[in-house]
Amino acid sequence: MVDACYSCDQTANGVGTIRESIWEVPGWRVAHSFNASLAGWLVIVSHRHIESPDEMTLEESQSLGPLLRDASVALKRVTGCPKTYVVMFGEAEGFSHLHFHVVPRLEDMPMERRGPAVFAYLRETPLADDAQDRVSRAIRDTWPVS
Repeated sequence: MVDACYSCDQTANGVGTIRESIWEVPGWRVAHSFNASLAGWLVIVSHRHIESPDEMTLEESQSLGPLLRDASVALKRVTGCPKTYVVMFGEAEGFSHLHFHVVPRLEDMPMERRGPAVFAYLRETPLADDAQDRVSRAIRDTWPVS
């Protein structure tokens, strides 16, 4: 029995906004992080409830690599960031569902917010829904066609 899972609940209830579903490929959905104060913080969420990369099917693993690349390309186009971070932990209660954070590391990001310290952006007031929608639309509109 799976404990309460935010991603499974969201999928079951539908993802009706651009910020909840920027892009989809077989096995994965790209969303804007609902609790980040940093514009462009993306989350790549597995369609099914798995908790670790070793549980991915061959098809899921084959579609993940290009999706991570495309998300990084789109973030660079929209935010102008020189690089992106890709992170996976899945340790918070209710968030063990496999998901990857794809975070723009902005040129002017303070040194004390770089690397693992980027997670400080999850402890601040989240970006407003309309701002998440705007950046999500821009990301979708510039998504590379692989």
